[in-house]
Amino acid sequence: MVNEYIELIDNKQYTKLKGILSMMEPVDIAALFDDLPEKYMPLLYRLLPKEAAAEVFVELDPDMQEMLIRGFSDTELKEVLDELYLDDAVDIIEEMPANVVKRIIKHTDPEMRHSINEILNYPKDSAGSIMTNEFIDLKEDMTVKDAFTRIRRTGLDKETIYTCYVIDRNRILMGLVSVKDLLLAEEDCIISNIMEKNPIYVNTSTDKEDVARALSKYDFLAIPVVDNEHRLVGIVTVDDAIDVLQEEATEDIEKMAAIVPSERPYLKTGVFDTWKQRIPWLLILMISATFTGKIIAHYEDALGKFVVLTTFIPMLMDTGGNSGGQSSVTIIRGLSLEEIDFRDVFKIIWKEIRVALLCGITLAAANFVKLMIVDRVSATIALVVCSTLVCTVFFAKLIGCTLPLAAKKIGFDPAVMASPFITTIVDAASLIIYFNIASAVLHI
Repeated sequence: MVNEYIELIDNKQYTKLKGILSMMEPVDIAALFDDLPEKYMPLLYRLLPKEAAAEVFVELDPDMQEMLIRGFSDTELKEVLDELYLDDAVDIIEEMPANVVKRIIKHTDPEMRHSINEILNYPKDSAGSIMTNEFIDLKEDMTVKDAFTRIRRTGLDKETIYTCYVIDRNRILMGLVSVKDLLLAEEDCIISNIMEKNPIYVNTSTDKEDVARALSKYDFLAIPVVDNEHRLVGIVTVDDAIDVLQEEATEDIEKMAAIVPSERPYLKTGVFDTWKQRIPWLLILMISATFTGKIIAHYEDALGKFVVLTTFIPMLMDTGGNSGGQSSVTIIRGLSLEEIDFRDVFKIIWKEIRVALLCGITLAAANFVKLMIVDRVSATIALVVCSTLVCTVFFAKLIGCTLPLAAKKIGFDPAVMASPFITTIVDAASLIIYFNIASAVLHI
């Protein structure tokens, strides 16, 4: 498919190419840029209509944006910036190096420059950092007719016009009204009589993840943002909330896999940077894993008398790690969605205890049959292995459900307590349980 576009460019069939691009969605055009050789990008971008060009620009990754900006003339750069929504412009600026940012700021109009600087001053993970001030505000004493007049005059450059926010003379948020409400009301109806009072809102300092959850919880298309004086200063739209949730999910997955989170896509991250993300936890886990070696060395004499015990160590450690990982991932996800809290710790432990016993007994029963029929070990050895299995699963699930809760309570990210970390603890514990049971039953 990309070759077809390259052929059109090489043959200078720009009119045909422009017609094809006009039929495509901005996100699909941005995906096309991912596969296009760099030398073709500026020309293809210049074929886009002005409005579409800005939408495509927002969808491109930061490296492509930077490359295009460096190639833009001052006029082209200003045309793109004029079409961008404020929050998109801020997102782009945050990803650019200082010299590119300086050029971007230089070509924005004074009003937008002031708004950008205001948003950049908010903490990185706050609602203020992802909000936009491009919304429709109405006064309480307006009529429906006045409201529609204002929407027509100012709505063209707003990010959303479906929900309008009602403020008083001091910009205090009083309520909200939808376009549907306005359409169904009489023209002389006063806004204060049809608006929804006591609207859900967030503060500029609210964590952006909490903002995203609020939008998801209430199924809003946008949520108002107020300052400490309850003045309306912006809104966060659902598309920005989706970006936040996606970033958070990616970050959690990376932490759960013992990788330092990265803000860049995998294929855009260099080998050296990928190494830096992975090596810290690998070193920590490698060092911690030496404890399992010391435990095995401590019971070397016992293993010498019953060498068969050695063959079941990997199975016991893997089963314990998998059991702990199941519990930890479930709890971490519940904490992320705010379905559970630390105060539920005893309910969680009681539930995991019962699940652990059921899982442990089921695994032990299946393993006992396998040991007797396939491995043909003695009933005593089978008893040692199966008893260890029950105890290991019990301990693993208990650790798996409590560590993330404890991490959340003391202010750490629960995702750090996922599989790799828990597996290391459970591996050591399973060996201690195994050798102690073997010593007691086999008298070694």
